[in-house]
Amino acid sequence: QLQLVESGGGLVQPGGSLRLSCATSGFTLDYYAIGWFRQAPGKEREGVSCISKSGDVTNYADSVKGRFTISRDNAKNTVYLQMNTLKPEDTAIYYCAAVRHLFFSRCVVSEEYTYWGQGTQVTVSS
Repeated sequence: QLQLVESGGGLVQPGGSLRLSCATSGFTLDYYAIGWFRQAPGKEREGVSCISKSGDVTNYADSVKGRFTISRDNAKNTVYLQMNTLKPEDTAIYYCAAVRHLFFSRCVVSEEYTYWGQGTQVTVSS
């Protein structure tokens, strides 16, 4: 059974850092592009970042460029999102998602993804 499980969320002060992990099982991660999305209360789900199957191509939303870094370790079946210089507006539930075939120009479009994790809460507050 294909599963994605996010972890690493929590409460952090503005300017702080967190690293989210997306642990996958039940499929060969090498064959899937992975995206990170977030949803704040009362707002639509937003694409944050995505990474190609091999990890050589990445993309970021303008709101997180220069602060967030996506990476993957296919041998460990895990994708990471390093989040630095966090702001209160980064507060949301963060989800990872997987898709086997993707036009990478659409990699931050949530409708493109097939499999989703349950999410992890990130709260940025003093």
